[in-house]
Amino acid sequence: MTTTLSGDRPANASSKPSTAPRDPLPAVLIGLTMTTGLVDAISVLGLGSVFTANMTGNVVFLGFAAVGTPGFSIVRSLAALVAFLVGAVGGGCLATRLAAESRRRWLLSAAAIEAGVMLVAAVIALGYDRTTLEPVTGLYAMIVLTALAMGLRNATVRKLAVADLTISVLTLALTGLAADSSLAGGGNTRWGRRLASVLAILLGAAVGAVLVTTVGPAVPLAITALVTVVLTVAYAVHPASKVEARGA
Repeated sequence: MTTTLSGDRPANASSKPSTAPRDPLPAVLIGLTMTTGLVDAISVLGLGSVFTANMTGNVVFLGFAAVGTPGFSIVRSLAALVAFLVGAVGGGCLATRLAAESRRRWLLSAAAIEAGVMLVAAVIALGYDRTTLEPVTGLYAMIVLTALAMGLRNATVRKLAVADLTISVLTLALTGLAADSSLAGGGNTRWGRRLASVLAILLGAAVGAVLVTTVGPAVPLAITALVTVVLTVAYAVHPASKVEARGA
C-alpha cells in the first residue's frame, strides 16, 4: 500500500527521505476489528445463533442446521450469507466507482452507508425480544442489515489490503503469530498488529455479550455505528487519507 501523498514529488526527483506522515490506517482497522466482535456477539447471542460478520462461522452454523442440530436455522444462516454477499458486491462497486477519488472520500462514503444501515438495525432492535426472537420480521431485518453492512465493510477492507488486518477472520493472524515467532525460527513479523487484532475482537465480543444480555442488541448496534463513523472521520482528517483510492 502506498502512503505517498498525491501532492508529493516523485521518489526519483529528490534524494531527500520522504516526509509523508505515518499512515494511521492499521490503527483504524484494529478499532473496527473490535466492532466486528460486537457484531458477532449481537448476531450469535441476539439473533438466534447466526453469524453476520464472520462467514466462516456462519457456514459452519449452516452445516449444523442442515443436519437438524437444535438451535440453528438454515433460513437464518442463508439469509446472513446472501445479505453478506450482496453487501460485498456493493462494497466492491463503491471501491471501483470511487477509484479515481481520494481514499478519504471512498472510506467516508463506505462508513456513512455502513453506519446508516447499522442505525436502522438499532431502531428495529428497540421493539425486538432476543429471548423469543420476536417479531420474526424484526429478526430477519436485523440479520440482513447487519450482514449487508459487514459485507460492505469486508469488501472495503479487502481493497485496502493491509497485511494481517482482515477485521473478521483471525485464523491467519494467529497462524502468523505462531509460525513467524522466534520459537519457530522466525522474526516475529508484525506480531504487534496480529496480537492487537486478536485482542480487539476478544474485547468487542466480551463487551457485546454483556450489552446484548443486559440491555439487548439496540445499544451495541448503535455503538458499532458510532465507532465506525468516529474512526473513519478521524482518519479522514489525517493527510494520509488524501492518497488516491486506487492506490489503496
